[in-house]
Amino acid sequence: MLGLMILLLGLLYPLLITGIARAAFPSKADGSLIGVGDTLRGSRLIGQQMDGPEWFHSRPSATDYNTLPSGASNLALTSRALYDKVEARRMKFIVDNGLEADTVVPAEMLFASASGLDPHISPAAARMQVDRVARARDFSQAQRRRLGELVDAMTEGPQFYIFGCARVNVFMLNLALDKL
Repeated sequence: MLGLMILLLGLLYPLLITGIARAAFPSKADGSLIGVGDTLRGSRLIGQQMDGPEWFHSRPSATDYNTLPSGASNLALTSRALYDKVEARRMKFIVDNGLEADTVVPAEMLFASASGLDPHISPAAARMQVDRVARARDFSQAQRRRLGELVDAMTEGPQFYIFGCARVNVFMLNLALDKL
């Protein structure tokens, strides 16, 4: 019975489900991988670290964007370590983007997601980074406007129009930014 179950559930069932997924959703079954030319750039489903001032920045990752030990920090809201991390992230975001000291920084730029790999930020967080990206790339005023329009164009609505909030996939936004 054990051998039969291993064969059935350990081999045949995964092969069947993988075959169905590849037939019905080929891109998703392969991890939603994105390539530019012959170069694999990443997955639209996984956040990536882009630190330079010429890029839009993703939300922080508790695992430094490593997919193997993905997860949250598990620090409690009353944790002094979490408070210090959040405050450091808030000040870095404000300084990096040339914002006023009392600017309210969107929560996703302060806290890591539960998986540590979420590729999305809010449109507000993306718009707060537009001037920094434009300065770093030495964009003209017209290009700055196009950059703002790009953020709007890359904004996705709530899933199925009811679940979640509007969001911007930072990885996809940075790929589109390279085309400007």
